[in-house]
Amino acid sequence: MNIIIDFNDETNELSEEEINTIEKILQLAAKMEKVEDDSELSVTFVTNERIQEINKEYRHKDMPTDVISFAMEELGEGEIPLTGMDMPRVLGDIIISIAKARAQAEEYGHTFIRELGFLAVHGFLHLLGYDHEIEEDEKIMFSRQKDILDEFGLTR
Repeated sequence: MNIIIDFNDETNELSEEEINTIEKILQLAAKMEKVEDDSELSVTFVTNERIQEINKEYRHKDMPTDVISFAMEELGEGEIPLTGMDMPRVLGDIIISIAKARAQAEEYGHTFIRELGFLAVHGFLHLLGYDHEIEEDEKIMFSRQKDILDEFGLTR
């Protein structure tokens, strides 16, 4: 079972090994979540300045954040789903701030790759419809994140 992931490192800060690790984590998450083969998503790594621009434009919050997800399967008002034969499932986009990931790794006392993995899985689960707006949903989502990261071996 494999999904198709388009990576874009706008910061040019990540090593090939780090990107490969994130790909393996997301492939595992897709397998554990039983996501259809050939489903597609993109992961973009950006600066704090860039994620702040995105956060301001789309969430009306003028501050940097660690990860933002844009789920393609969430329909806006008046939108209709695209369906047809042989169309791949397009999950959406995950945008991660490298600077925030580095700062949070230090703050939480774990490795940078563990924080990147956490943020990637967090964003991925949002693409699949998980949320954490209410306590009950938060418990479900954070438990699932922990299960995936533990299975991969990225524990705190």
